[in-house]
Amino acid sequence: MYIGVDVGTSGTKVILTDANAETLASYVAEYKLYSPRNGYAEQDALDWRNAAFKGIRAVLEQSGARGADVRAIGLSGQMHGLVPLNADGDPLRKAIIWCDQRSGAEAALLTEIFGRETLIEKTGNPAMTGFTAAKLLWFKNNEPSVFAMCKHVLLPKDYIRLCLTGGFATDISDAAGTQLMNIISGDWDSELLAGLGISREILPRIHESAEHVGTISQYAASRTGLKAGTPVVAGAADNAAAAIGCGIISEGNALTTLGSSAVIYAVSDKPRIDGQGRVHTLRASVPGKWTIMSCTQAAGMSLKWLRETFGFTETYSELDRLAAEIPVGSDRLIYLPFLNGERSPNPDPDARGVFIGLNSAHTKANVVRAVLEGVAFSQRACLDVFREIGINITDMISTGGGSKSRLWRQILADLYNCPVKALGSDDGAAMGAAVLAGARGTVRVAEVTEPSSDAARYEDFYGVYKNLYPTLKSTFAAMAKL
Repeated sequence: MYIGVDVGTSGTKVILTDANAETLASYVAEYKLYSPRNGYAEQDALDWRNAAFKGIRAVLEQSGARGADVRAIGLSGQMHGLVPLNADGDPLRKAIIWCDQRSGAEAALLTEIFGRETLIEKTGNPAMTGFTAAKLLWFKNNEPSVFAMCKHVLLPKDYIRLCLTGGFATDISDAAGTQLMNIISGDWDSELLAGLGISREILPRIHESAEHVGTISQYAASRTGLKAGTPVVAGAADNAAAAIGCGIISEGNALTTLGSSAVIYAVSDKPRIDGQGRVHTLRASVPGKWTIMSCTQAAGMSLKWLRETFGFTETYSELDRLAAEIPVGSDRLIYLPFLNGERSPNPDPDARGVFIGLNSAHTKANVVRAVLEGVAFSQRACLDVFREIGINITDMISTGGGSKSRLWRQILADLYNCPVKALGSDDGAAMGAAVLAGARGTVRVAEVTEPSSDAARYEDFYGVYKNLYPTLKSTFAAMAKL
């Protein structure tokens, strides 16, 4: 048996699989996201730890398995988060997570120090608030007394490894998303660290994703029910792990993740870098492979915000059914999903969510459908960049909680103009972690959604959508200064 642990934004998912990657038990423990100021996004690393421990114990109890039956544990988790620790490995402050936008000035400073071209050459990407480097520089510049106590910096899943094993380590796919690793060498870049005044000693060693890098400690064994000494592998960033779990390991394969954020993820045999920085070039959890990845910051998060903020009492499934009754284009209502700034294909921390075309005839169903379509428009804009830089995608696997929506999958298929495959379970990243730990198999395709006759109609609305960000960019910047 194998365990996969995925440290997500809304909760941590733990699955127990057999040797053939069949899920035997699963458990999700949820926790809070803190936003103390506009553009800030933080989580308590201790919530992640407690959720992981609780989830591991839960799947053992559900299945009736003994800790000694588990042969290895794999880890995956949300990318780019900053988890600063003291010498004892205790968190010094709440973790600054992937969608935090506070570090705009630090991203600009990174470009000033190194130059845009050098950053792209070294890290595959221009400076962005989303990556860990800008967050770390913000921490250093704005909380110097706390930073002075910082002896270790980890990514979210790697903090869970510390809690399980007592060791400090990361993997190449997650390290690539820090903007501190050289994308070609696969090691921390000495020039970048020196320019930022960051000691290499605070960063963990980088490993390949399937490499064993520690074992369950006596403390973790007592908290989880696992056997002390059970191997723990390096694991992977959530999207890299989801790709493994879905069998995305070769060039031309791609997936769309509809979670809190929305991601298109494709594997490449060589580094393909977008000089405009609209999509990200990173390293895959498959040795010797690279990835091209986009990120729409607020996908499922947009739907969750809409439901919770306006007190909708319907379940997500019920909202889905309401939206399905509305025609393509939501009666000329378009949504820009920029609630937390944006990364792809318009990297702009000042961008904000917008509804365009609201009128008194629009209903709750119109607004819900506009959100689903707005996220899909953003994904199509990212896919256009993939195709532009030579990534030929002819079909797409859909994963994440949003992929349960047949309507959302149909909208994507129409906008992508290619089949979208739904999986038999939403274990993607957690399954990928279990596969990296040693399970042999992938999540199976359960349903294929083909493009419909609505595809042509969507092109008209997509054309309007594409023009909205350039039109509003200066307005976003002006509002950020108010």
